[in-house]
Amino acid sequence: MSRLPPPEWTVSPGLTDYPGALADMEARAAAIFAGEASERIWLLEHPPLYTAGTSSDPAELLDPRFPVYDAGRGGRYTYHGPGQRVGYVQLNLSKRGRDVRAYVSALEGWVIDALAKFGVAARRAEGRIGIWTDDPNGREAKIGAIGVRVKRWVTLHGVSLNVAPDLSHFGGIVPCGIAEFPVTSLAALGRSAGFAEVDAALANALPAFLDKISAND
Repeated sequence: MSRLPPPEWTVSPGLTDYPGALADMEARAAAIFAGEASERIWLLEHPPLYTAGTSSDPAELLDPRFPVYDAGRGGRYTYHGPGQRVGYVQLNLSKRGRDVRAYVSALEGWVIDALAKFGVAARRAEGRIGIWTDDPNGREAKIGAIGVRVKRWVTLHGVSLNVAPDLSHFGGIVPCGIAEFPVTSLAALGRSAGFAEVDAALANALPAFLDKISAND
């Protein structure tokens, strides 16, 4: 397989409106499919909001204190807000191996590898999508979420990593439908990294992530 050019790396400053981001993703996915645009990794931050995946249970929306949007991705309810790095990953799996399960696993691995740069021992958990670690009390806690949609083999949505969000904002939902485990963040773990450092760690781990999915072609 010939080596593909790296995806465009885009970082949006400030807070990005969710409906606008969704429309941008859809347009970019169509352009990627048509061969009119390059693949893209888009890093951004949203204002406080909840998104509902295709498997969302209304009973898990406990307190709709923020706007709620249908995301169109898989999964259940997720929180996005200030202090959380969101990475929308738009790749053409027709050129990288049509294996959605391997893609999701590689996404998790990408964030796990980035977290290792901050001394955080993150991991996957059997039967639970996302990125997990131990909080300061020794409890297993979720530090990153995965939500994926694949349309004509082009990926939409991606990952979110809790850098320093207000963790109380997660209390309005059952995050990803998992009530028995708390959420945590780099800040809660005593790591004072900002977005620039997190983005650099993600960029550093990107080649290994792309190699993993390309190897499945």
